[in-house]
Amino acid sequence: MNKKPTSNGDANIWDDDAPVAAPIIPAEEPSAKSAKSAKLTKPEPTSFEREFDIEGLMTDFPTAKDLERFVYDETGIVLNLKGRANKLKYQIAMDTLNGVSVEEKFIGKDNPYLDKTDLVPEEPLKTLPPRDPGIPDRTQLQNEFFTAFVPHSDAEYHSQGRKMHCTFKKYKNGMITYEVIGPIEPRPYGEKIDKWGKVRPEIIRWVDPRTGEQIVQRSDGSFTPIGRRLKAMMQTMKYNTTNQWVRYIDRDFISLDHKAAINPWDLDE
Repeated sequence: MNKKPTSNGDANIWDDDAPVAAPIIPAEEPSAKSAKSAKLTKPEPTSFEREFDIEGLMTDFPTAKDLERFVYDETGIVLNLKGRANKLKYQIAMDTLNGVSVEEKFIGKDNPYLDKTDLVPEEPLKTLPPRDPGIPDRTQLQNEFFTAFVPHSDAEYHSQGRKMHCTFKKYKNGMITYEVIGPIEPRPYGEKIDKWGKVRPEIIRWVDPRTGEQIVQRSDGSFTPIGRRLKAMMQTMKYNTTNQWVRYIDRDFISLDHKAAINPWDLDE
């Protein structure tokens, strides 16, 4: 009796009439080069494997705004698609939705659900006045005093008793300066009814009292017109038996270097 080997585990090896199984030939192992090539080659996903495609996006989102909002909802990424070529904007949206990075110029900043026409416009801040060119370099500063109790320069805020923040500086040559540094506050102007029927301001303007650094007292001891008024105002602010102008602003310091501390009689000046 001939015993015929078979790879079928269910066949009876003692049955002469059982079909002979074809011999199993082991597969040839791939070479190192072909294995490396197989790892590097990655098939491109077909349109059926991608979650989003251009045809679907064009059907569901006919406008750039609709497309931007959908991409934002799905990914949290803001795109700038308005005015782009039709095929380009859908390609950018599809790439973003499928996790492909896009160029920085196609990335937007504003929330696509935010309609700028619903916002109250703001007037730009004024340009800060320049520092008076006659003021010494800041390295020549002797002392500085800050106060938050200067009466406001804006007529409306002044009538309400509002105050400003101001810095006084004295330089080594005797010059005294002031600079109002704030606060900067919004003030609504006008009224209009928005599309929801609510009353809102027409525009927001800024109450900006900043002055830049200006001269109060010149190095020869004379005062500017605003300087005389500021000095009189600060003299009304009492400090013990004197006032804040004398105590904090127009004050003199005697500086002693190491040489003077050792021998005050042997000085070049």
